[in-house]
Amino acid sequence: MQHGPAVRRRKLGAELRALRADAGLTSGEAARLLGWHQSKVSRIETGTSGVKPTDVERLLDAYAVENPELRELLVVLAGSEGHGRHHWWHAYRGVLPPTYREFISLESQASGMRTLETSVVPGLLQTPEYARAVTRAAVDGLEDTKLDALVEVRLARQDVLRSHPPLELSAVLDEAVLRREVGGPDVMARQLNRLREAAALPQVRLQVLPFAAGAHIGVTGPFVIFSFPNTTDLDVVVLDHLTSSLYLERKEDLRAYSEAFNALQFHALSPEDSLDYIAGIPDGT
Repeated sequence: MQHGPAVRRRKLGAELRALRADAGLTSGEAARLLGWHQSKVSRIETGTSGVKPTDVERLLDAYAVENPELRELLVVLAGSEGHGRHHWWHAYRGVLPPTYREFISLESQASGMRTLETSVVPGLLQTPEYARAVTRAAVDGLEDTKLDALVEVRLARQDVLRSHPPLELSAVLDEAVLRREVGGPDVMARQLNRLREAAALPQVRLQVLPFAAGAHIGVTGPFVIFSFPNTTDLDVVVLDHLTSSLYLERKEDLRAYSEAFNALQFHALSPEDSLDYIAGIPDGT
């Protein structure tokens, strides 16, 4: 169990190691091609040291990797802002903690996101008023300027649902998410309407897990599973805590959380019935 940057280094190193093997090269041969010491290639592949985006590109050239999406993803994992993609959240470095920036970076590059929410509406589906009320409650004594910035970030993140191709979002919401009055009845009414609008998007699958379902595998808390294009080796589970986020990368962890999410979807209402259920909640209460 590790924090995000270490996970990304290890995942990047593992992918580069696999690509080198596919190219039929030893680590020593790869190092000689680039004029490096073999130890540098080894440190990169084991994730014990970081690697510059330009060095990742040189490795990919040496391994004759031509897939543009895979190349971009691996360069981004190394921390690149290249290829014309603007990492807008860097403008908020003074407001966002490193673990949140890491989460946004993963979210911006993921092709799919599966999430269980047990308390609040997922950030990608929040209205501005709801986002403000949630943020104010979560961070005690927040100055108005910082509150405004955090709400701006929350709303800017939602662009991934409108990108090309868009992020594929599958969300299971515990009924408590819909019943908890955040910001007052008017704010909740608009938020529930926003959920109905979002559920109509082809890239969004929304399901409600009603109280009647009883105890379920998600009672231990919310989680997010990010999936990435071209490879499952980069998939990661994110668990949020009050002061930090934890990133799980082991195959057994990914398998366990994927199976848990599948079970939650099975016990939840269908997307169609979930829409009817949300529509039946009067005045956001």
